[in-house]
Amino acid sequence: MPALAKTRFEAEIVWLGIVPDRDAALESQPLERMELTFDGPAGETHGGMTRPSCSRVMGLYPRNTPIRNARQLSILSVEELDQIAAEMGLKTLNPALVGATMVIRGIPDFSHVPPSSRLLAGSGASVTVDMENRPCTLPARPIETAHPGFGKAFKGAARGRRGVTAWVEAEGAVALGDKLRLFVPDQPVWAEREIMNTE
Repeated sequence: MPALAKTRFEAEIVWLGIVPDRDAALESQPLERMELTFDGPAGETHGGMTRPSCSRVMGLYPRNTPIRNARQLSILSVEELDQIAAEMGLKTLNPALVGATMVIRGIPDFSHVPPSSRLLAGSGASVTVDMENRPCTLPARPIETAHPGFGKAFKGAARGRRGVTAWVEAEGAVALGDKLRLFVPDQPVWAEREIMNTE
């Protein structure tokens, strides 16, 4: 029995980009086509099979511990990006300013699709969702440069709307206008979720 269920949701890729050097700038450079490899998008500074652990997993590992890289891509939905912009008081928000890898259209409440969901392209390329991408303060600087007075508003406006991080499960190319089919884990919600010990 398949462990992943095909859904009725099909997303369209409306924006692609890579961050070539995160030490130089967070902003993404737009692309029309992207090669997805097991190391992540070709040319992406956040790629690689491993990454140093960061504050997101401090409860598990000391900082800079080499761990598997499940954050090769930052994927957002145009619907949620528009909601972020509106809450910030902007007409639009360029995904390059938040270091996006991919922006899609067509999956509601995209930031909360289940971890381990897959987005499958017609080329056979597939990415696996790691989890919701929690907003941080890093995009504040490029946003502030483009929209003076608005940078600090991003983190609060992006809560629950920042999209997901993902990693490449099957290699292949994707391009603007391509469709991605959503598959989700075929299992019930964990029964103990509401009484988790979150200390």
